[in-house]
Amino acid sequence: MFRGSVPVEATDDAFWDQFWCETSTTVQDVFALVPAAEIRAVREESPSNLATLCYKAVEKLVQGANSSCPSEKERHIILNCTRLLTRILPYIFEDADWRGFFWSTVPGAGRRLDADMDDDDDDSRPLAESLLLAIADLLFCPDFTVQTHKKTGPDSAEDIQSIDSCEYIWEAGVGFAQSPPLNYVHDLNRTELLKLLLTCFSEAMYLPPSSESKSPNPWVTFFSSTDNRHALPLFTSLLNVVCAYDPVGFGFPYNHLLFSDHREQLVEQAVQILIVTLEHEAGSAASAALQAMDTPTSPPDMDEQEPAGPNNLFVNYLSRIHREEDFSFILKGLARLLNNPLIQTYLPHSTKKIQFYQELLILFWKLCDFNKKFLFFVLKSSDVLDMLVPILFYLNEARADQSRVGLMHISVFILLLLSGERNFGVRLNKPYTLRVPMDIPVFTGTHADLLIVIFHKIITCGHQRLQPLFDCLLTVIVNISPYLKSLSMVAANKLLHLLEAFSTPWFLFSSPQNNHLVFFLLEVFNNIIQYQFDGNCNLVYAIIRKRNVFHQLANLPSDSASIQQALQKKKKKPGISRTSSTEATEAMEGSRPAVPAEPGTLKASLEATPGIDKITEKSQVSEDGTMISIPHLNSAVTTADGGGSTIGGASDTESNSERDPEVLSWKTKLPLQTIMRLLQVLVPQVEKICIDKGLTDESEILKFLQHGTLVGLLPVPHPILIRKYQANAGTAMWFRTYMWGVIYLRNVDPPVWYDTDIRLFEIQRI
Repeated sequence: MFRGSVPVEATDDAFWDQFWCETSTTVQDVFALVPAAEIRAVREESPSNLATLCYKAVEKLVQGANSSCPSEKERHIILNCTRLLTRILPYIFEDADWRGFFWSTVPGAGRRLDADMDDDDDDSRPLAESLLLAIADLLFCPDFTVQTHKKTGPDSAEDIQSIDSCEYIWEAGVGFAQSPPLNYVHDLNRTELLKLLLTCFSEAMYLPPSSESKSPNPWVTFFSSTDNRHALPLFTSLLNVVCAYDPVGFGFPYNHLLFSDHREQLVEQAVQILIVTLEHEAGSAASAALQAMDTPTSPPDMDEQEPAGPNNLFVNYLSRIHREEDFSFILKGLARLLNNPLIQTYLPHSTKKIQFYQELLILFWKLCDFNKKFLFFVLKSSDVLDMLVPILFYLNEARADQSRVGLMHISVFILLLLSGERNFGVRLNKPYTLRVPMDIPVFTGTHADLLIVIFHKIITCGHQRLQPLFDCLLTVIVNISPYLKSLSMVAANKLLHLLEAFSTPWFLFSSPQNNHLVFFLLEVFNNIIQYQFDGNCNLVYAIIRKRNVFHQLANLPSDSASIQQALQKKKKKPGISRTSSTEATEAMEGSRPAVPAEPGTLKASLEATPGIDKITEKSQVSEDGTMISIPHLNSAVTTADGGGSTIGGASDTESNSERDPEVLSWKTKLPLQTIMRLLQVLVPQVEKICIDKGLTDESEILKFLQHGTLVGLLPVPHPILIRKYQANAGTAMWFRTYMWGVIYLRNVDPPVWYDTDIRLFEIQRI
């Protein structure tokens, strides 16, 4: 790569030009021609040469941006410099001594780089800023990355510095009506520049989890600031390209096998850039979103207003989208893409299956989190179910695969966020008529039934690493339960089976947290009995059939000897009960069982997620439907969830006698009154009917229960409690590691970060 360790003068153009003047290279060629060992050797042995190479490559990009790269030769130089920097940057980031290099000013360099720009500043720009501004300019370079608006002819090259890039947005959609003609060369050029941009942002991967959270990523901070005059058109271009993409092509089967789809590569890079630039300090995003909601008169378009709110313009623009047609375009686009892997056709492999659904889920999460108007729009109609079904599909499909734990978490977090809103529970009452093949029991019912059946499958048939999600899964069911008009018999039996499994003494005593799961399930039953009794004869019947479970809970022994005996049983019987007495064995036609990861599959490690009490805030639903926030008590104080303990498992050395008072404290709080009253009233009636009429037929008993009433017989209805998702530093850190882990594993051709010294997470083999 270089002549030994002898420094080469920056003025030796003949030497440096050989790195970018070759016309027929691809990014894969550059990765093959410039091996990792060689980059590291140059970094250690001839640092001045590496510094000069970086500086010269950035200089070429700045010159290209200033000249609008009119000739084919200049465009090749731009692309080769882009590929070279994409290759080298990770090796700059992995070395702490080099990390500041791009943010230092090379003597005279910045002034020379910005010579053509009107820069009154005497201080030269850091190399990083020059590079980012050049990439932004080049992404709107006529005839290179966007369609020219001028007629062809000599002297007609448009000057990047004078064009209004808002007129060159890449795709119709939010804030832009014209759809420019598809140009695959432009798509390829944009993709290469975005890959370099993503590589610039990836410095975050080389810092350990704790330090990165304290200071924002300087590359993202500068690129999303007012220094970048293309921030709005680029944000809009990225969002529109993603949401307008239709992978099915023109409706012909096998179409994707005949044409290579350059748009797909662009869409993948675009969604990855979006989720990385929409990185924001926890707390301020929520306030920005609420600020946007409080603005009484919003302008017709987001770009007519002076920026207010977050300094990150990408977050700012996202939080200020407000037109219904824009929301509809975004939601339909995301739903179309997320449903793509579910499309079943009679011709195998006839439709293209996208692979970037994890990035889409992160984008949907950020949209809902940063733009509350978008969240309300999503829940306003049953369109939310077009998002729900693919999310449940991914949850069910990934439940046995250890390499997809992150996908399970993001999917559950999205459902937790949605379930904090009343409308989500109401929408779930819509009948589920789609027949997406999933290996779950066949049932006739609503989308709520689908959700419960799949959650049951995750809890009973998932792998051990999903146990931290149980609290979250049940919290979602608690949040939606007051609004569920009619559960199917299949779903009702699943809920009773979970209670049966979680209320066995050995499970309850084996960890101080396990009783929370019983409290959540009892709260679900109480909500449905008190608020939706009329339509829920299936659940009432299931409760009557399994009444012994409730009696055993009420009579749970809490003395040391019994606890000891229960824990002995645990040693013989690890894990929760995996089969249900009512489990339907028949799975949907065409479904495949969930399978573990192939041995050797790579996965990125994840940060631990905070406990459910840290990521939710309780709200009480008042009579008019509004929510009143309940202040957080100290987590050691006993709550309605039965928590008489702080988060953290009991130590193995803790004696059972020490556990006695703790068991007694939560046992006395088990909310069994409503269910016991129901059993007291209905069991004798059902038994009498069976004897009098000689009934053995379930349907007759259900008919009786359907017309029964408990008005005036039940305790006074309790207030509805909703646990709404609350962002905190722990979840922000989890999202950052998950997002970068996905990006690392998805960028394999070329393998941008492979075998470099990543610090944010570990890459492990299954």
